[in-house]
Amino acid sequence: MKIIKAVIEKGSDGNYSIYTPEIAGLFGTGETEQEAKKNLKEAIEIAVDHVEETTEIEDYAQLLGKHTIEYTYDLSGFFKTYHFFDIAAFAQKMGMNASLMRHYKTGMKKASTTQKSKIFDGIYAIANELNAVRF
Repeated sequence: MKIIKAVIEKGSDGNYSIYTPEIAGLFGTGETEQEAKKNLKEAIEIAVDHVEETTEIEDYAQLLGKHTIEYTYDLSGFFKTYHFFDIAAFAQKMGMNASLMRHYKTGMKKASTTQKSKIFDGIYAIANELNAVRF
């Protein structure tokens, strides 16, 4: 089964967009993340129909046959979607500079692979801590 990578972003206007970095021109947008995902799936169906009708495969070859979509967030989109994170407290917990974390949140700076990994590990650790909470 082929995996189509898709990146979720949330704009400053509150709308979501999802694009496929490996397939030019294939995207979905919407007022909600679910709506953007639905629009991306419709765009994929249209692209597949186009290929089947015209046999012009070009960039869409990987859409043919069985495939699954792997969604990821860009850091800015993640923090806009899950806006309840206190960035300064989150950065402190990760052992990172709060100002730098704010830049990642706003999209002013792009995190390196190492920084993204550190942030992901931190989010995963927080999720495990929350999962262990009992009332």
